[in-house]
Amino acid sequence: MTETAAQPSIWPGLAGKRALVTGGSSGLGTHFTRLLAGQGVQVTTAARRRDRLEALCAELNAAGGQVEALEMDVADAASVDTALAGRVFDIVVNNAGTTLAAPALAHDAAAIDRVIDTNLKGPFHVANATARAMKEAGIGGSIVNIASILALRVAGHVSAYAASKAGLVQLGKSLALEWARHGIRVNSLCPGYFETELNSEFFQTEEGHALIRRVPQRRLGRMEDLDGPLLLLVSDLGRFMTGSEIVVDGGHHISSL
Repeated sequence: MTETAAQPSIWPGLAGKRALVTGGSSGLGTHFTRLLAGQGVQVTTAARRRDRLEALCAELNAAGGQVEALEMDVADAASVDTALAGRVFDIVVNNAGTTLAAPALAHDAAAIDRVIDTNLKGPFHVANATARAMKEAGIGGSIVNIASILALRVAGHVSAYAASKAGLVQLGKSLALEWARHGIRVNSLCPGYFETELNSEFFQTEEGHALIRRVPQRRLGRMEDLDGPLLLLVSDLGRFMTGSEIVVDGGHHISSL
């Protein structure tokens, strides 16, 4: 389902809010942009691929949403500062990320930097810039970092990725502690295995099928499985939640080794 018309919010405190979604040009970022737009949120969707962002915005605005595209590279602090200058958001979904599947001994310096810069330093840049604007404007807000079950449970051949996501969860807790006094909540959403552009080919292989069989619910996550958890964290229903992580993985992180 791709049609997203702005409707009166059924989640308290969302209608009319301003949200930033990073990594909005594909996968979870595109889904979160559609989800929030459908709740009456004014969404700025950001990524490096502006053409894809503009196509998404055209689709959602034609359906009654309020969505704008913002070209930004989260791994570049100067790009973040320039893109976000003068902007104030109530909601930030730190979703931009990348992956690297290779043995640790094959992780060269450039590859490690790319993963850490995008998955950990990037969300830190975005969180700092947006929280500073919230504080200066005298408003609170909700920042949700999109982490992974690999922040909580390790797997083979994902050393840099797992480290970046574990760091992201701990970063969220640290920022939550510092910013609670300003009314700024910071939480982590930790998805399990969801099929996206980054991994769709893998899940067509026998190895991918074997991984799915290890998920207690015996299936991959569906995008809509993340809707309730994300909306809880950004809406007034989650107003007493900060420094938390919500795992959405069909029970994978508690399955036997």
